[in-house]
Amino acid sequence: MTYLIAGLFVFLGVHSVRIVCDDWRTQTRTRLGALPWKGLYSMASLIGFGLIVWGFSLAREQPIQLWNPPAGMRHLALLLTLISFVLLVAAYVPGNGIKTRIRHPMVLGIKLWAVAHLLANGSLAHVVLFGSLLVWAIFDFSAARQRDRVTDAHYPHGTAGRTGVTVAVGVGAWIAFTLWLHGLLIGVRPLG
Repeated sequence: MTYLIAGLFVFLGVHSVRIVCDDWRTQTRTRLGALPWKGLYSMASLIGFGLIVWGFSLAREQPIQLWNPPAGMRHLALLLTLISFVLLVAAYVPGNGIKTRIRHPMVLGIKLWAVAHLLANGSLAHVVLFGSLLVWAIFDFSAARQRDRVTDAHYPHGTAGRTGVTVAVGVGAWIAFTLWLHGLLIGVRPLG
């Protein structure tokens, strides 16, 4: 569990700099330059992510079960992850209506993804990992919306075609991940 917690501390710490000290981030990025800043940010993120993956895999070897979720939670989790995949894709497809409405679809997608995994899993490792991500996403979403209000940010209107592409790609990615990649990468098949 130590590696998982250390990884979360590094990964979420790096991703929280803009939430807790945006002015410092801006000044440091200006002083270092955009490319070196991105390099340091990426390196720290990768180290944190690696520790999370390693720590979570170690914690899963000797699970501490806090509760046993009802079987129906797996179905709800599948639905929530489907929506989260569409939201994650919406963050990257320019000109889609989802991003216009939500403004920060990636962070909302992470929130739903974390909630889905908390509903379907009752082990301590799952609670630590997905609970941490959920708490971080709540604060990040709030901070991003606050920045939008302060800067009076406007997002371009989305088109039906680009929104349709966003949904299609999100659903396709969810199908691929649910049917094949989750089992291959995580060792658990969501559909059994």
